[in-house]
Amino acid sequence: MRKAEYFSKDFEWEDLRAQVENDPSFSYHLLPFEPTSFSLNSVATDQSRSSAADGSHAWNSFHHRHSSGKFFKERRYLLEEFPELVNWKGNSKVLEVGCGNGSTVLPILRGNENIVVYACDCSTEALDRVKETIDASNIAAVEHHFHPFCCDFSVTTFPTWLACNPCRENFTQTSQQRLTGLYDMTMLRFEEDKRVQFREYMRSDGTRSYFFCLDTVRDLFVGAGFKQLELEYCCVKSVNRRKGKSMQRVWVHGKFQKPV
Repeated sequence: MRKAEYFSKDFEWEDLRAQVENDPSFSYHLLPFEPTSFSLNSVATDQSRSSAADGSHAWNSFHHRHSSGKFFKERRYLLEEFPELVNWKGNSKVLEVGCGNGSTVLPILRGNENIVVYACDCSTEALDRVKETIDASNIAAVEHHFHPFCCDFSVTTFPTWLACNPCRENFTQTSQQRLTGLYDMTMLRFEEDKRVQFREYMRSDGTRSYFFCLDTVRDLFVGAGFKQLELEYCCVKSVNRRKGKSMQRVWVHGKFQKPV
């Protein structure tokens, strides 16, 4: 298998920011959120348990529609972005929140036979897909290294069954993120009536996307007691060869660590 390549600086995020913020057609993305009569979710913008249930149902439908192999793309480049995942020795544990169809879990398990991955998602349909993917991978003794479970961290806390209180810290010594970033191409495609919160949008199928800036990620983790190790925008220009279009993708790359 050809080694994956990792790109992060195909263009400068500040150049993209200037382009977006000076384009009047994108001005509604910059405004404070004010629900209007035509907003898709003006009746229920709070993060209640009922809206979380609606979100789970939407993601179940999403993964059911995209259950074919064509939708699955193994993210092998993450092992280049986060080499710690390969270098960690025995008894290392990873908790992936929002595992989807397993495109991240699979390369981690392939890259390090000593690692144990706990993977959760709010969608039971997604968990069915990831189980099928891992079972078909022929990874040795995978049943001892992969533990999927259903959980929505937006409405619940750390599962008590996963670790006792003292052991729970072992899951949160180091946190690594790759989150969809501010002014990503997919954000700029959303129309104004798709806004449901500031920097949060709802697709026509009911699934949502939030686009992170560096300050938001920093505040979340530093506020939880983590020390920032790395934090930057990952800017990748990808090309749709069939349509001949260039796409500017933005992610937030971050590494944080709990002080020893």
